[in-house]
Amino acid sequence: MAKNKKRNKHIHYKVPEPGTSPGLYTIDENALKPIITFHTYNDKTYKKEELKNINNIDKLTQNKDFFYWFDIKGLADPSIFETLYEKLNVSRLVLEDITSSYQRPKLDEYDNDNYVFSVSRHLYLSEENGLCNEQISFILTPQFLVTFQENYEDCFNPVRKRLELGKGNIRIGGSSYLMYAIMDAIVDNYFTLLNFWGEELDAIEDRLFDNPDKRIMYDTQAIKRSLITIRKVTWPERDKLNDILRSDSPLISDLTKTYVKDAYDHCIQIIDFIESLKEIASANIDMNLSIISNRMNEIMKVLTIISSIFIPLTFIAGIYGMNFSREDPVTGKILRDNMPELYAEHGYLYTWLVMLVIAIVQVIYFWRRGWFK
Repeated sequence: MAKNKKRNKHIHYKVPEPGTSPGLYTIDENALKPIITFHTYNDKTYKKEELKNINNIDKLTQNKDFFYWFDIKGLADPSIFETLYEKLNVSRLVLEDITSSYQRPKLDEYDNDNYVFSVSRHLYLSEENGLCNEQISFILTPQFLVTFQENYEDCFNPVRKRLELGKGNIRIGGSSYLMYAIMDAIVDNYFTLLNFWGEELDAIEDRLFDNPDKRIMYDTQAIKRSLITIRKVTWPERDKLNDILRSDSPLISDLTKTYVKDAYDHCIQIIDFIESLKEIASANIDMNLSIISNRMNEIMKVLTIISSIFIPLTFIAGIYGMNFSREDPVTGKILRDNMPELYAEHGYLYTWLVMLVIAIVQVIYFWRRGWFK
């Protein structure tokens, strides 16, 4: 549960000052150095290599018999964005969105179907930072796909393995199908997170019945906060996939749209799953409060029983503790209306006997009323 108790953490890039011209992108000084992996593939071949930059992106993608994927992790090199602006005519508004890591999932079409820009959110659990919320940006062109990732976390490994093995339609579906495959992997990872939190909620429910403690409230609230985070991501992700289905852009093939419907259905399932887990989390919190309240009632009942038993005994002890003697021990004068029992023989024993009988009668009465159940 320590993972869930940490707040979401990822690299925050500087936002332009209010009033500045739109399209100005600013790279944070803590941004990571880019690692660029270049994938070349078609239905028969696949090749992967590391690049130092993408300055010759136009030459690398000249051969129309292949599709290409530029996988860029880390955004610290401004030359990458200048190359996209100069050689691909990518809008500076798009470059600003790529470096501004707070964007919500969306789909934008630019320059008469020259390229499509899209954003997804990758959620994953980190040992150090808990739930991490990372932006994944896509630039889709007819021949290649460019992806931007803030950190070095490898979230594309399942897609990369499919490319290497050539399974399914990933090598023949074009750049748009590759973009769908990555988005689908991101969405499917939400199921992994929800299954993990579902198991945690089940474990919390077992703890409620076995040994409830105050940490249950903290752990449940941490999961509930994580569920709110994934819900804020899933709703716009669903809308984005719906935009892809409705898009008339020739960059997105009919084959891709067929499979995007499946990812869209997954988003709906995830939203339903989130609502179910939120209800379970709320029920656990309510149950914890009820158990605490019932425990307090049990404690108060025990204290009430003890108090009820000792009240008459304390009353008797208090009366005889006043020591109003019947006879003045100095003068021998009889003091009227004082205690005649103070010097009675066996008075101490009789008083204990009366107090014991009163206590037993009260215990029997409380037992018959069901207070000891």
